[in-house]
Amino acid sequence: MLDYRGKRVIVTGAASGMGAATAALAADLGAEVVAIDINKATDERFESRQLDLRDFGAIEDAVAEICDAGPVDRLFYSAGLPGAKFPDLDVMTVNFISMRHFAETLIPRLGAGAAIASVASAAGVYPPMSLTAPLLGIEDPLEAQRWVEENLESTGWDSYSFSKVCTITYTLRRASDLTTDTGIRLNCISPGPTDTAMMPVFIETVGADMMAAYPRPVGRDSTAEEQAWPLLFLNSDEASYISGANLFTDGGTAGQHLTRDL
Repeated sequence: MLDYRGKRVIVTGAASGMGAATAALAADLGAEVVAIDINKATDERFESRQLDLRDFGAIEDAVAEICDAGPVDRLFYSAGLPGAKFPDLDVMTVNFISMRHFAETLIPRLGAGAAIASVASAAGVYPPMSLTAPLLGIEDPLEAQRWVEENLESTGWDSYSFSKVCTITYTLRRASDLTTDTGIRLNCISPGPTDTAMMPVFIETVGADMMAAYPRPVGRDSTAEEQAWPLLFLNSDEASYISGANLFTDGGTAGQHLTRDL
């Protein structure tokens, strides 16, 4: 059984979906939970902070305040925006640029043995990782936003898929040096269709017929809790030898894509 007693954890996107499930289960497992969302997380067990993750200064202030109040052991970055109804820049910012900025702002305040897990997507396996190199090379979040505004269209990919391949590539590339230098582990998960508030937006974006035809080897959509448990495992002491992993939690969908030409 996973044990989070004595752990202080930050969960972003904690007011709904995978973030809410992760925060609730972490509390069930004994964690002290700092819940971050643009909306208020209502579980009374949490320290709830409302934060707009598009505001880089607010991220820096929140990290400082949280860490000044006590040590932080884990970060779960579960916040995210679907495409379509949101501007491309907001999608890229919340899903990737702010994820990286939050993590990198927090890392100097974490101790050895700490861990970070974020939510990517099976949609991130489609764009080539090579396309992410220019953006990943820009550390300043405002400069990263400018790159997105000037170059996203030329990648040929939608903002959601591109944000997720950036998350995956960042995780794989950053983890080795991070773990070597600090002892901090960095991982992500890649879900497929999941029954959260985002699902109706995805259906509206691609169409009900296409979404219904999307491969589901398990035969159904995932629940939010079925994504929260892998996140909790990756950030647990039981996963102490796992870093730089992109764990597919999509019921086998990505495997079909990756091996389709074999």
